[in-house]
Amino acid sequence: MLSVRVFAPALALFIALSPARADDKLVLALGQRGNWDTAISELGQRAGIFKKHGLALDILWTQGAGESQQAVLAGSADLGLVGTLQAFAAYRKGVPARIVAAEATGAADYWYARADSAVRSMKDTTGKTVAYSTNGASTHTMVLGFLREAGVTARPVATGSPGATLTQVMSGQIDVGWSAPPFGLAQINKGEIRVVAYGTDLASVRDQTIRVLMTLAPRLDGRPDVFARYVQAYRETVDWMYAGEEPLKMYAEFAGVPLEIAHQVRDKFFPKSLLVPDRVSGVEAQMADAVTFKYLSEPLTREQLAELIRIPPPQK
Repeated sequence: MLSVRVFAPALALFIALSPARADDKLVLALGQRGNWDTAISELGQRAGIFKKHGLALDILWTQGAGESQQAVLAGSADLGLVGTLQAFAAYRKGVPARIVAAEATGAADYWYARADSAVRSMKDTTGKTVAYSTNGASTHTMVLGFLREAGVTARPVATGSPGATLTQVMSGQIDVGWSAPPFGLAQINKGEIRVVAYGTDLASVRDQTIRVLMTLAPRLDGRPDVFARYVQAYRETVDWMYAGEEPLKMYAEFAGVPLEIAHQVRDKFFPKSLLVPDRVSGVEAQMADAVTFKYLSEPLTREQLAELIRIPPPQK
């Protein structure tokens, strides 16, 4: 029999030579690479925050929430950034959708026209084309809301990313484009385009969670601790992003924008309250919109919402 005196050094040597436990991997499908809000996971990973929680993130960048949802439904992503109404609609159709975090409460998105355009507000868009990203995305819902509030008949058009949309606006293919900071800020500052509407102009958007992070029940139920650690690291990353210059410098490098634009993005367009992940707000109003815009035939019940919205509590 080995004595403790002999066994202990052997055990220490075994531990020293054993490989470190691998981080748990999560594949994310996130829309619009370079936006401040969609950069949370990317920046948190670069800063080592997700690593601290034993996570390695593999991020797939898409043109919008429609593509991100498809990646989750197809099984190629564990978690996707989707419009809240999309998540409601998927759940109603029998998809085992689960919301694990709020992504945006309120909106930093904006709509614009060329500087030489006669369009100065959404009331001027009768007969015009108005852009949104992808079908079912929050920008799609907001365009429908703008047209309803303005009482005009325009043609909503899916134009993809902010970069692709800007090209279509500047070439005259689209009358009103959509964007989100930092995209388009340089053109605004140069006077090449002008804003005709902000997402926050919609009363229905200001206090509503318009985008969420969605997974499927089998993935969440199979690895609840992994998702809980992801959301905790996400919270800590949001806190860090508003704590000084370092995250702004990292974001500027990631997004390929000057530091002054990074400051403008965070300080003018994205108050920290917009990014808090812990509560899906304005659910009743959201469901009313979902029925109006035919995402739902009727509102979800309280029991259905409790099954759908599964945000892990903060870890101490």
